Amino acid sequence: MKYDRLCRPLLAMLLSILSCITAAVAPDAAAEGVKTLHLLLTNSETGLDPAVASDISTESLNENIFDPLLHYDYLARPVQLQGNTAQAMPQVSEQGRTYLFTLKKGILFAPDPAFKGKARELTAFDYVYSIKRLYDPALKSPWLFLFEGKIVGDEVLRTHAGKFDYDAPLAGLVALDRYTLRIRLRRADANFPFYLAMSATSALAREVVEAYPGQTGNHPVGTGAFMLGQWQRASRIELLANPNYHRLFHATPGTDPAAQAIARALEGQPLPRVQRIEVKIVEEHQARMLGFFNGQFDYLEQVPPAMSEMVLAGGKLKPQLAARGIRMSLFTPLQTYYMWMNMDDPVLGGYTPQRIALRRAIALSYNREEDIRVLDKGLALPAQSPLPPNVLGYDPAYRSSVAYDPALANALLDRYGYQRRDADGYRLQPNGQPLALLMHTLPSTEGRLRDEVWRKALASIAIRVSFKSDKKTEVIKAARLGRVQMFELNWVADFPDGDNFFQLLYGPNAGRANYARFNLPAYNALYEQARALGDVAARKPIYRQMMQLIDAYNPWVIRTYPISVDLRQPWLKNYMRHPVEFTNWRYLDIEDRRH
Repeated sequence: MKYDRLCRPLLAMLLSILSCITAAVAPDAAAEGVKTLHLLLTNSETGLDPAVASDISTESLNENIFDPLLHYDYLARPVQLQGNTAQAMPQVSEQGRTYLFTLKKGILFAPDPAFKGKARELTAFDYVYSIKRLYDPALKSPWLFLFEGKIVGDEVLRTHAGKFDYDAPLAGLVALDRYTLRIRLRRADANFPFYLAMSATSALAREVVEAYPGQTGNHPVGTGAFMLGQWQRASRIELLANPNYHRLFHATPGTDPAAQAIARALEGQPLPRVQRIEVKIVEEHQARMLGFFNGQFDYLEQVPPAMSEMVLAGGKLKPQLAARGIRMSLFTPLQTYYMWMNMDDPVLGGYTPQRIALRRAIALSYNREEDIRVLDKGLALPAQSPLPPNVLGYDPAYRSSVAYDPALANALLDRYGYQRRDADGYRLQPNGQPLALLMHTLPSTEGRLRDEVWRKALASIAIRVSFKSDKKTEVIKAARLGRVQMFELNWVADFPDGDNFFQLLYGPNAGRANYARFNLPAYNALYEQARALGDVAARKPIYRQMMQLIDAYNPWVIRTYPISVDLRQPWLKNYMRHPVEFTNWRYLDIEDRRH
């Protein structure tokens, strides 16, 4: 097949190079005696502002620089929360509507000129300010959905005319004193504690935000495990251990022997365990693989499926890699891959039968099973809904009504006015205008392979498509403004509940996380109904109705759930991938790389 012809020469070259690598190369920093982690991110970062960032690369950095009130227990499975800057889990009263947090004393922000040479302690007032920032219309925060309409009295923020007033009193969000925070909700929300473990709800100091107007993301100052060192945009980020970091390790490992071993090694120890992290942006697959095999990176998560033959033989780690002490594990992240279509687009969007038929035909032209076999090399599952396995609300029995069927796709297009063709045999719109689609893609080998998937799929239903490559961060910026027609994306759970995935199609989130700009009143009403229910079992029938509406209107082509092959070097200690948090950097340690 064409995809195989594209992949095989590259794979052969990399396998040849791999055969020449006999030992890892120790990075320079290790030779200098500085305990340094060497890591990679697969896409460039944006501004390091927790209220604005929503891409994995930037959030991975933010969750190490900034501090939310709560944190996930590193080793507990199923996941559970514990206090972070809060001394413990909150006191909950009024049937789940009121949360009272007591902060630890003596937590300090990293030094910054905005503090005028004084040590700046974290207080409850910082969380009041930081949560209010999510409401600031100038920021267009993708995380406003976490709180909007939920906190008692927040209409004061949402309806304020003119300049956003950070000093407006908010009855449901109050610092009772320097170390006591009270949050009152209109109604109970079972997921609310999860929101307070997200980097989006981390504390920023108002002095820092106001010292750098409009540039908060370029001056990240937090209380987290690491501080920003040198920063070469979209290339290299240095993080330095925060000498004032407040946490000692505590976790509940359960029965897993690997988790128990980590608990024994770390219990009661100060975090982080290394003094420095060097992060590089590596977008190309082959560069990630060769960097890892050369010892330039301490671990590699989600081995590109096209490169899996370099690692696996018969589903197991290749003997020559095992002999080097490299360790491999399989992981199923809470992640869904999909292609979204802009519902406001004049060609593709809308809710008329003709536009629904067009999107349905596009979805029917996509062969996910072939995609999994050829490009994913079997390292994925066919997705039936936005919810991946192990997310609360996931229904393993649900089957989408949209399956690969190009004959049906062609019949739909013929029936709904797209039967006329141009001189090249491509379909015209019902009004006789050319039907030409534009899909944004990534400027990488993977991006080019994905282009071929969609070129083939749309050719099977006689639709012309062209591709525009750009960095993911730039595509996302344009998408929030409604200027992208189609784009493939994936979503990783910020918290382990179906709400986190279904909000991606909630109408009021258009321009934020709802890149498809889907705004269907029936769906919105169901989403709001489900959000009000604390019991997962009670939400499942509503979720099924929402999935049926997604199948009916096709704002997405739901693709796959990935299976991740993760590799780590023999010198890396305390590694365990968490289902929700993006990174585990504060827990990782290294031994002498020569061993």
